[in-house]
This record gives sequence, structure tokens and C-alpha cells, in this order.
Amino acid sequence: MIEFTLNGKKVSWKGDPNMPLLWFVRDQQNLTGTKFGCGVALCGACTMHLNGSPIRSCSTPMSVLAGMSVTSIEGLDSAPAKAIQDAWQALDVVQCGYCQSGQVMSAVALLSQNPKPSDSDIDAAMQGNVCRCATYHRIRAAIHQAADSLAKEA
Repeated sequence: MIEFTLNGKKVSWKGDPNMPLLWFVRDQQNLTGTKFGCGVALCGACTMHLNGSPIRSCSTPMSVLAGMSVTSIEGLDSAPAKAIQDAWQALDVVQCGYCQSGQVMSAVALLSQNPKPSDSDIDAAMQGNVCRCATYHRIRAAIHQAADSLAKEA
């Protein structure tokens, strides 16, 4: 049995240890905010946090989760998360929205580790998060706005 924490709640899995985390979260926990994109960890739509760091859940097997803490988009609850969500809305970042849960998860991880990122910091942190609608300039602007918002609160 694999036991870990998902969005602050203890969970366990007795099934295939090679099953990707994404399918456990979506199909077993009915948390469908995290999306399936490519299935090979290249697009970022499936991004979640593992012990606070962004991971691609489509290629993360259940076997590595024992004792770990996983956060999906539904479990975000921090000052950086609130700042990112507010900036995303204020700057109308979303177009089709499919990639946005992964984009938000990567952006929150970035601001949690680096509260005042440069453009190159943002580019590095967001690399691998593909937006088919090409809203990259709005994503970068929203991350800067969220960072400024957090700095004002500090």
C-alpha cells in the first residue's frame, strides 16, 4: 500500500504502483482540474506539486509517492497562489484555458521559491508549459504583477 498526502488529506493506493499520479487524482479522487495533455511530460498541463516542487503527474508513478505531499490545483492555498490567481484574472491570461492549471501550478512554485523573479527566471520556471493559444506574454505579466502584489503585502 502506498500512503501519501494529497491536498492536506492522507490517502492510500493499493493498485498498480506504476500507474501515473494523474490518473489517481483524476479517476480515483475525482479532482479533474489537472489536465492530461501529452502523456509524456512535455506539455505541462498535468503539473502538480510534490513536496512543493512542480512535477509532471502524467509520468510520476504512484510508487514514488510514499510519505510525500502532493498538491493539485484544487489544493492551492497560499499567498503566492492567491496572488497568481488574482493576477491571472486581472490580466485576463486565460484564452482556451486547457493549459492553465499547469501554468498556475508552475507559477505558484516559482513565486514560492523566488518572490521577485526576473524575466529569465520566469522563462526558466515556465519552460515546458505549453500554451497552444500563445498567451505567454500575459502569463509573464501576471507573474510579475503577482510578485509585485506579494511585495506590497510584505
